[in-house]
Amino acid sequence: DSAEASSSVVFENIERCSPNCLQMLLENISGLTIDADFTVELIPEINVAVATFVKSIDTKKFVEKCSQHKRIREFKMTARLLELTQTIKAENLPESISTDYLTVYFESTRNGGGPVSDVQLLPEENSAIITFCDHKGNT
Repeated sequence: DSAEASSSVVFENIERCSPNCLQMLLENISGLTIDADFTVELIPEINVAVATFVKSIDTKKFVEKCSQHKRIREFKMTARLLELTQTIKAENLPESISTDYLTVYFESTRNGGGPVSDVQLLPEENSAIITFCDHKGNT
């Protein structure tokens, strides 16, 4: 469903920009406020940050703005929409967690979930791979 844009934007090559600098930069570009309107998750292992917008914005236009922004270009960062996926990885799970519990949890609409087609436990990592029937049920 290409008409439905992701509410998350991926920023790559973030090593030249401190986390606080990145947050201020995104506030400046979007005109929104960190925490109230969007969150930023850093994934330093792969040199990436993901901004997820709680407030509804045109993320496609935001990505365009970012790619033209002087500071983003100076930091040599790139911005793109996070592709919609049917699979997520849940981490830091308790050792006693069951596939049934995870299925029910991620199917809860209150938690932003949807119909789950598969849960694969990875006990050695205390994590699980959850696959949804479609990409709308993954937060």
